Amino acid sequence: MSQTAEIKADGQSYELPMMEGSEQEKAIDIGKFRAQSGIITIDPGFKNTGSTTSAITFLDGEKGILRYRGYPIEQLAEKSSFLEVAYLLIYGDLPSKDEHDKFTNQVTRRSLVHEDIKNILTGFPSNAHPMGVLSSLVSSLTAFYPQSLDPHRGTDMVNLSILRLIAKLPTIAAWTYKNKIGQSLNFPVNELDYVSNFLHMMFSVPTEEYSVNPVVAQALDKLLILHADHEQNCSTSTVRLVGSSQASLYSSIASGICALWGPLHGGANQAVIEMLERIKDDGGDTKKWMDKAKDKDDPFRLMGFGHRVYKNFDPRARIIKKAADDVLADLGVNDPVLDIAKGLEEVALSDEYFVERKLYPNVDFYSGIIYRALGIPVEFFTVMFALGRLPGWIAQWKEMTENNEPIGRPRQIYTGATERDYTDLSSR
Repeated sequence: MSQTAEIKADGQSYELPMMEGSEQEKAIDIGKFRAQSGIITIDPGFKNTGSTTSAITFLDGEKGILRYRGYPIEQLAEKSSFLEVAYLLIYGDLPSKDEHDKFTNQVTRRSLVHEDIKNILTGFPSNAHPMGVLSSLVSSLTAFYPQSLDPHRGTDMVNLSILRLIAKLPTIAAWTYKNKIGQSLNFPVNELDYVSNFLHMMFSVPTEEYSVNPVVAQALDKLLILHADHEQNCSTSTVRLVGSSQASLYSSIASGICALWGPLHGGANQAVIEMLERIKDDGGDTKKWMDKAKDKDDPFRLMGFGHRVYKNFDPRARIIKKAADDVLADLGVNDPVLDIAKGLEEVALSDEYFVERKLYPNVDFYSGIIYRALGIPVEFFTVMFALGRLPGWIAQWKEMTENNEPIGRPRQIYTGATERDYTDLSSR
């Protein structure tokens, strides 16, 4: 017998169906509640509202669990690669050897972008934020591939759009970086793997021989895996909402990039470095700033520690901490800002105040450290986040489209003026 929930309002009782997910998550289905009662529910920020059912990612913040399609993030980060995880998220299962090789080859062969992209890129002012450029260039792909405008054109066309986007985003991102710093653009090298090719396009210059550091490539590959999806967050929900209007994949992903751009979402690792810079400029006394973080009357906020969803240790942070340590050790970076970061980390992992409150370093803390060590500019951090989140956005858009989900249309409670009569300008 199916479970139901009873809601009483205005002297009436309403029986609503309940549903349960595969991990025993329970929900009350209020889809028909307004039709029955004339009443809507209010949930600012949708903090307790499920907008959809999804088979892609399971997240349990209380227990520190993150799984893609049922696979624990720890296993994927240790044993898989970013492109294999992308295939898993988008198509539902880990690929066979033949499927993996075909997918990798198809992505590699599509990494070049149209020469006219350069004309759009160079039209941006030199001080344009890279996320604005990235979003615009992704959106412009609809002009180069107009057949992609119809999300129901057929499985082959959808798959082609998916392959193009996964292949071209690293090229677009690297070109955005190169254009901003005034260096010549590098073309993809098909002999390199996905992450190594991106590093080549980012950091290779004609006057110097460049070889990809395998420690750096492995760390970045793990970081992209850890960012690949994270359930119904702000940018993912944006992709699904825009896609629900039957907007193209490219337009929907461009909207996700814009949502990620916000400092409350994708800008967290940038905020970490800005905080570390502030501590350095103040003299670098980590104890002073950790004491400030403990003081409830002090406005200072410790960035990169704790997580709104994870009430335990962020499982992604455990993985990327080792990668960050490996990168710093291999590169031998001498940077006072990173020294401060290590000092804060040591205190947070041992100080009773932080341990009791589970204010552990999170994935944003360690990703900021890695990007800083690689010499990536702070304002480019969110672009790196977008590269990782791309397969999750695609998977969510694809799932929403295949399920023929209705167009998103939230309700509201109006709090403005009641009806009033217009008066002529001369009498006001």
